[in-house]
Amino acid sequence: MDSSTVVILDFGAQYTQLIARRVREFNVFSVVLPCTAPLDAITALNPIGIVLSGGPSSVYDADAPKADAAVLDLGLPVLGICYGMQFMAHHLGGKVVPSDKREYGDAVVDVVQTNKLFADLPDELQVWMSHGDSVVDLPTGFNVAAKTETALASIANEATRMYAVQWHPEVAHSKQGTALLKNFVLNICGAQANWTPAHFVETTVDAIRKQVGSGHAICALSGGVDSAVAAVLVSKAIGDRLTCIFVNNGVLRKNEFAQVQANMREKLGLKVVAVDASKRFLQQLGGITDPETKRKIIGREFITVFDDEAARILKEQEKHGELQHDATGNEIAWLVQGTLYPDVIESSSVKGPSQTIKSHHNVGGLPENMKLKLIEPLRDLFKDEVRRVGRDLGMPDDVLDRQPFPGPGLAVRIVGEITPERVEILQNADDIVVYEIKKAGLYKKIWQSFAVLLPVKSVGVMGDQRTYAYTCAIRAVHSEDGMTADWVPLPYEVLKTISSRIVNEVRGINRVVYDITSKPPGTIEWE
Repeated sequence: MDSSTVVILDFGAQYTQLIARRVREFNVFSVVLPCTAPLDAITALNPIGIVLSGGPSSVYDADAPKADAAVLDLGLPVLGICYGMQFMAHHLGGKVVPSDKREYGDAVVDVVQTNKLFADLPDELQVWMSHGDSVVDLPTGFNVAAKTETALASIANEATRMYAVQWHPEVAHSKQGTALLKNFVLNICGAQANWTPAHFVETTVDAIRKQVGSGHAICALSGGVDSAVAAVLVSKAIGDRLTCIFVNNGVLRKNEFAQVQANMREKLGLKVVAVDASKRFLQQLGGITDPETKRKIIGREFITVFDDEAARILKEQEKHGELQHDATGNEIAWLVQGTLYPDVIESSSVKGPSQTIKSHHNVGGLPENMKLKLIEPLRDLFKDEVRRVGRDLGMPDDVLDRQPFPGPGLAVRIVGEITPERVEILQNADDIVVYEIKKAGLYKKIWQSFAVLLPVKSVGVMGDQRTYAYTCAIRAVHSEDGMTADWVPLPYEVLKTISSRIVNEVRGINRVVYDITSKPPGTIEWE
């Protein structure tokens, strides 16, 4: 990495990813590591500064997450946030105690001693607090920089470039939070603001070209933004030595199998092999109602289909003398995945393995005899960054602006058993939702909007006749990266049109409901 890098040590805060995003908004690269990361793993990134995140624990808890305290002795600028402030104070000889009065939510902070962290900020700050412990005794060399009515709110040691705040500057409720973080990253750390899409494309394409050499690569193409951008990046690096495989798993959206092929070939110039495996997928899914089992079946079956096609492609390349081999005789071939940074972060935890909410569906578990090496060109990016990179690559908006679509497709939007009939019903309903959302000019403003088919039938009346048909739920959410989401208050006229069209045009549905659950506590997808 030839950009300035800020390392964020995660102590379990729900906002850690938001810190990373804020840093990147300054065009500075940031990396999230679990707080338990070894010191050499931190220094290997050659960071110009360290941020200690918040967390739900007390520094005195027996199972409190702990970082190597030597990170405070690296001579780098350090910013402690919430728990990070308490960790810093505790390990440098200060004292932390349970607060007489806990602070949660909006608060007012008075800056009592200005420093570089508060440069050009007002003396009174509107902030967002979330803590039950407080620092009461300062480590040697530290001064009180800010207070609330009940607690120390910020401490600093400018000689060692160590700063800490008790509030969360990364959240929108902290009005001057972005400016404070910018002071730390650009002014105190001295970061170079060169983490841009153009820079990313240039360095990534060069790295892929060196990594692949004269080898070939195979990409599992879904038609979504992530795999499309990953494929275009690799194609830019190695040209027609990339072959994309697009599999119809039987639970794609209406007409998607044909549309994706046209987009990828005609608009992006990719070499695409399309495989219609819908019958074998639906056969494997027959009678299955458990959502996690559905996901695993689709993942496993995809691997089987992908394995067959990849082996065939490699055999053809070898037949024509196009395939290179290494010193041991193994084929030199690469597998391209559209893994994003949230997937990477979620795979680690500050207190051991994270609980599985639902399986990720990047390609995994390919047979050993495939000898495919992995390329994940987007693993350092958030979703919005992927779209910016795609635009810098000149990719068309109708590809980049597609809303996220789950790897298991409509299988996770059909609650209960998956049958060809129920797939067709949902395809038709979902097609109406997408059409009307676009017609209303809302598609690009919404993170995801779609239909869900419920295993619930109810009585209805159509043409003076009794009906007994399925219920369809409509889901629309706002989000930045899919980690959290709020439901969208769609205009009543849009909901009315969607509902009217579905019950009148989609045979098998006679009732439409609207899902107004945020994430958390719900998930974006129903399964």
